This record gives sequence, C-alpha cells and structure tokens, in this order.
Amino acid sequence: MTVWTPDLAAHPGPRYRAIADALANDIAGGRLSAGTRLPTHRDLAYRLGVTVGTVTRAYAEAERRGLIGGEVGRGTFVLGSQPLPHPDPLAWHRPPEASAINMTVITPKQSGAEKAIAATLAAIAASGSAEHLISYAPHAGLPAHRTAAVQWMARQHRVETTPESVLLTTGAQNGMAVAISALARAGDVILAERMTNYGMKALAASLDLHLEGVALDAHGLVPDALDAACRRLAPKALYIVPTLQNPTATIMPQERRMEIAAICRRHGVTIIEDDVFGFLVRDPLPIHRIAPDITVYMTSLSKSMSAGLRVGYVVAPPALTTRIEAVIRALMYSAPPLVGEVAARWIQDGTADRLADAQRSEGIARQAIARAILPPAVVSGHPAAQHLWMTLPEPWRREDFLAESRRRGVIVTGADVFAVGRNPAPHGVRIGLCQPNSRDEAARGLHLLADVLSTPATATLSIV
Repeated sequence: MTVWTPDLAAHPGPRYRAIADALANDIAGGRLSAGTRLPTHRDLAYRLGVTVGTVTRAYAEAERRGLIGGEVGRGTFVLGSQPLPHPDPLAWHRPPEASAINMTVITPKQSGAEKAIAATLAAIAASGSAEHLISYAPHAGLPAHRTAAVQWMARQHRVETTPESVLLTTGAQNGMAVAISALARAGDVILAERMTNYGMKALAASLDLHLEGVALDAHGLVPDALDAACRRLAPKALYIVPTLQNPTATIMPQERRMEIAAICRRHGVTIIEDDVFGFLVRDPLPIHRIAPDITVYMTSLSKSMSAGLRVGYVVAPPALTTRIEAVIRALMYSAPPLVGEVAARWIQDGTADRLADAQRSEGIARQAIARAILPPAVVSGHPAAQHLWMTLPEPWRREDFLAESRRRGVIVTGADVFAVGRNPAPHGVRIGLCQPNSRDEAARGLHLLADVLSTPATATLSIV
C-alpha cells in the first residue's frame, strides 16, 4: 500500500499550509479517495523532514476546510472531494420560539442594575465633568478605572495586582481576543479543556489557530494529559476556566491548580485564566495567585452585575502588558470610558457588591430548585454556579433529547457546542439556570426537562 506523501515544492508558503494545500489538490484530483487513511503525524513529519507540530497544524487546517477527519483510536481519514458544509456556528444561540423557555445562555438575573444605571448616568450628567468620558481614553483605560478594577478583583476575586498591570476591555470575550492575539499567530497551537467556552472556539477559528482539547475529569483539566499535550504540540498558551468551568460547572482544587501552573512553567506555556465566575465562590485561589508571571488573568462584570455592562479587566505580567496594550489599540483603541466610569462608581459606592451578592443568592436558589426537580444521578457541577451540567442516561442521545425538549418548549445547549476539534462530545447538556425571567419560569423549564428524561427514549431515538 502506497503511503501518501505530499509534494511540497508545488505549494509555496508556510510548510503547514503547503501540506494542507497539497492534500486538497490530491483529493480534488482523485489521487486520494474518501476513506483513505493518512500517515500519522510523526510518520509524515519524518518523511517530509518537518516537525510534528507542523504536521499537526497542517492536519488541523485540512480539518478546518472539511477535507479530513480523525477517529479516536483509528487515525486520520480523507472525507471526500468536496468540503463539508460549514455549520452555522451561532445556530444554537438564535432566538427561540416566543413561547419557549430559553436556558441556553449563562446570564445573570437582573437584580437592580436597571435602576442603578439610571441613577448613575444622572449623577454623571449632573457632575459637570463628563467631558473626559466622551473623549479618547488611554488604550489601557483611565487610571481611576484601573484603580477601581484592582479594588474589585481584590474584594471579589482574591486577585492581588496593581493599576499598572490592569487593562480594560469590553467584556471577557474581548479580553480573550486581545490576550490570544498578543500571544499567538495563525497556525499556532492553543490548548483548552476538551469541552470549553464556545467563545474560545469561535475566536480560534476566526484567528486561524489550532485549538487542541485536553482531557477533563471531575476536578477539571487532567495534569498528565496537559503535560503530554505540551510535549507533543509545543503550544503558545493554555486557555482555562478553573472556577465553575464552562460547561461542566466544576471547580478545580487548589492542589491541581498548582500542578497545572508547574507544568505550564516547565514547558514555557502562558496561561490565560478566565475567571468570570470567580466572584461566586470564595476558594480556591485563582491560578494567577500561584503563577502571576506566566498568567494572563481576565474577568468581567457581565456575570456579577449585568450582561450588557461590557466591562472586562485583564491582568497581564509585566513582560506582556505593552504587547496586550498594543493589541487593544489595534482592535478598538480603548474600552469606552463611559461604561468604565459606571463600573468604577458602582465599585466605589457599594452598588457592585450588592449586585454580586444578589447574583450569588439567585444562583444558589435556582440550583436548589434544579436539584429538587432533576434526578440527582444526572446533575453535576457546583451548587453556587449560574449553570449546571446534565449527563443524559442511556439510551438517550444528545440530538434526540435536544429535539424532544425543544418540541415540548424548553431549549438547552448540547455538549457538541463545547467539544474542541473532533473530540467526541458526550451525551450531555448545559442548562443556564438564571436566563429565565423568574424562578417559577426556571422551574417550569426544569420540570419539562425532567419529563423528557422520564419519557421512554426509544420513542424518539434517531435512526442511524
């Protein structure tokens, strides 16, 4: 049997892209048929005289184009001469039917923010000194806003830093974008939990990065799997949500956080720590406290106060501050100072703490409702989270459960949305507990989900 070896001389440009281009040409020309097994990363690297990382990036690029697919334990195979149709990445997030109970998003319940914003804007207008809030601000944010950020993160997230290390962004998603753009370039490898925040998946795709999933267990990222991935792929960064992980709502123990930090330090990997849920629990400490020199820490006010208050805080090591500030300038010049002023005033006058306390109480109350309604065996995650993870019992399959739940009037998010690459997604769903307008509405949605679970799954199973 002839082993496929690409002709790189016919394809100029970076080696990884040349391999992907050669693969595309050979498929289109009929020299590779659907189902053909491709060489392993190591074998092809040896044949071409390139690094294993180059082949990994090449296969990732070909997979992104829909040309090849991997099967765990079997290898990498040609899918066909035509790329797979590209799915709508936001289809799961589209507005549902008006009558449906939507539980797809992790969002805080409005608990006084709408009244507070009106009073704060009136106070800003009456102050007579708002000109600096409608002018260009420094790229990293106004000094007073950075100082307020330090106070907030110390009180609510147990982060110790200085105003000079803080940069303002327009929420956590923007914080992720500026951090990853400062650390990586197209084709670079970024590690993440095997199931991760969809925002990072979308960001990696838009920046042409290779996002590689690392195994999870009940305590979060598995250290041995991380160490192996670092040795095999030489990643630029690790993106991680150690507190109330999205989507599983688990909390990584302190000892494991120390292990993760030690592994990343040993391999020269920068950690991007997403701590948007950190205000909901008091311990353990963020990874930033363990390894501040290799951690880009970020959080936002969207979960603790209001989803529409697009204020994020990035804490960068001194070696990266200037680079991240340059990316902020390139992407948006600076975060809008008006919303930064609202956030700073709320932090200073206690409004922010009251809103965060209300979110904690609401999340705990809705978790209690969920755990009283859903079978205990299927529910996992921390009881202070704004979301929970539900593992579907046999013989339920994810797509059948989602379809039947929607038919009955409640919408949740399937595990496939969070699965990284072609890692097989488990048969589970994430439930956003605080999205419904009231606890009663949340309870109705949860009862509908419980009813679906109690339905004989064979009545709705997909035929495959």
